[in-house]
Amino acid sequence: MTRRTFIGVTMVGIERLLAGSQSDSMAPALFCGHGSPMNIVTDNAYTRRIKEIGTLLKKPKAVLVISAHWVSDALFVSTAEHPETIYDFYGFPPSLYTIRYPASGVPKTAEKVIQRLQGFGAVADPKRGLDHGAWSVLKLLFPDADVPVFQMSLNRRFTPEQHYALGMELSALRKEGIMILGSGDIVHNLYQIDPDPNAPTAPWAETFEAKIKEALLDNDPATLIRFKELGNDAKLACPSDEHFLPLLYVAAATAHESIDFVYEGFEHGTISLSSFGSNLTKGVL
Repeated sequence: MTRRTFIGVTMVGIERLLAGSQSDSMAPALFCGHGSPMNIVTDNAYTRRIKEIGTLLKKPKAVLVISAHWVSDALFVSTAEHPETIYDFYGFPPSLYTIRYPASGVPKTAEKVIQRLQGFGAVADPKRGLDHGAWSVLKLLFPDADVPVFQMSLNRRFTPEQHYALGMELSALRKEGIMILGSGDIVHNLYQIDPDPNAPTAPWAETFEAKIKEALLDNDPATLIRFKELGNDAKLACPSDEHFLPLLYVAAATAHESIDFVYEGFEHGTISLSSFGSNLTKGVL
């Protein structure tokens, strides 16, 4: 089993990222731990790092986002020409609800993806906008909203094996200049969250994330797919699975490639912001 690349946030330089990229012909793939909606307006180590990654990226032709915040009973792909900004969070400062992310959609590309995914039962959603799992990260990566975006839902009826298989199918899109962006959190427990963003990380959260990082670096899809079987730590880290599942898509789309952990860390004690990807500086123009 080939061990992939690990780079802690304190060790990453532009030169290493350039050296670690796979191919000029492949668009990037990135999993971002998006954390709290407050990261939309907060200057911290995580938001600065994701913004930096955005400056390193060569802009793809389009971005396909798989977000923890679009879960459905079937597999939907958004075909909206001008997707609206969805404010699917509650109890936050009013300023967050005035922010817009006016990226255009790519209906023709989305329709082609739907045809490609007929074996998975994909259908079009012509009205779906961008949920905050999508636009909160996109706003850091592409603040000018100048890269077309479309989303794909998480079909709650799929098993983790099916999600991973779908990610493998989507990997071919990267050769066509389409970036794959997964937005979720490796660890996401709101039941034990600490109101202090800088609270110490729960030991079980660190233990679970370490197991997942090892599986990612070892290109060990079996462990990733069976994440629920990683003991009590898994039950605490993923009381529900929607924030973990986007990781399976990026892991599948980067299988057998070198990946870089571009950020590692937690907030509020039980929310992971760790983020990883491939080809982050050599996406398709």
